Amino acid sequence: MVYYGSIEAGGTKFVCAIGNEDAKVIERISFPTTTPAKTLEKVFEFFDQYDLKAIGIGSFGPIDVNPKSETYGYVTSTPKISWQNFDFLGAVKHRYHMPVAWTTDVNAAALGEQRLGAAQGMNSCLYLTVGTGIGGGAVVLGKLLTGFSHPEMGHIIVPYHPEDSFEGVCPFHGDCLEGLAAGPAIEKRFGIKADQLDEEHIAWDFEAFYLAQAIVNYLLVLSPDKVILGGGVMKQTHLFPKIRAEVERLINGYVQLPHLNEFIVPPTLGDHAATIGCLILAKEMKE
Repeated sequence: MVYYGSIEAGGTKFVCAIGNEDAKVIERISFPTTTPAKTLEKVFEFFDQYDLKAIGIGSFGPIDVNPKSETYGYVTSTPKISWQNFDFLGAVKHRYHMPVAWTTDVNAAALGEQRLGAAQGMNSCLYLTVGTGIGGGAVVLGKLLTGFSHPEMGHIIVPYHPEDSFEGVCPFHGDCLEGLAAGPAIEKRFGIKADQLDEEHIAWDFEAFYLAQAIVNYLLVLSPDKVILGGGVMKQTHLFPKIRAEVERLINGYVQLPHLNEFIVPPTLGDHAATIGCLILAKEMKE
C-alpha cells in the first residue's frame, strides 16, 4: 500500500496522520504544540514507522509560501515566539528526502472540503475557521488561492457592533476580525468561555454581526460556490442561522445568493478537513 503523511500544525496542537491514495486516514495522533525541537521530535517518531511517498503540511501562520523567497517554508511573524522565523519545511525535508507540500492549515482545510467535503464537485469554496484565532483559505477554479503570500482573512477590519466597545485582543491590530470575534475575544470581553455562554447571550449577536461582515466582504470579492465555517466557536450551531440572517440583511438584495442554508454551512469533514487536505496535497505533490 502507498502511504502519505499529513501534518496539521496548529498553534495549540499538532495532528499527524497517515493516509492512503484516497486520502483515507489510516492512523492519526495529536499532541500539544510546544517548541519546534520538541514538537518535531514527536512528528518524526510517528512518521519514522512508515515508508512514505510524500508529506503534506498545513501550518499555522503567518508562513512564507512564495517558492522564490529566501524564507520559503518558514513560519514568520507568529505570536508563538519559539516558532518565529523557523524553517519548518526545511526541517521536515532535511529529515525525509521526499516531496513535501507546504501551505496553511486553513488552506488545507479548504482543499479537503472542496475535494471530499461540503464543496465536493464545486469549483470554489471559502473555508473560515473561528477558534483560538480566525483564519481563512480559498479554493478558486480548483486551486488554492495564493499570491505573494497566503490569505490572512482573520485580520481584515470590520465595523463595530453598535453596542460593542471592546478594544480587541489581536496583538498586531487590536480590533480586527480576529481581535473582536475569535474565542479569546469572547472570553476576555465577557469573562467566560464561549461554550459556557447561553444561546441568548448578546455575545452571539456580536459574533454573527462580525462574521457576517467578513463573509459579505469575502463573497463579494471571491464569489465562492460555498462558504464553510469551522473551528471551535462554530460548534455553537445556533450561530449559523444568526450569521445567515445577517448576511442576507447586509447584502440587501444587491446580488442573488444561493439558498443560504446550503451556502453557509459547517464542514462535512469536521475536524479532519485539514488533515485530509494535507493528504491530498501530498498525493498531488508526488504526482
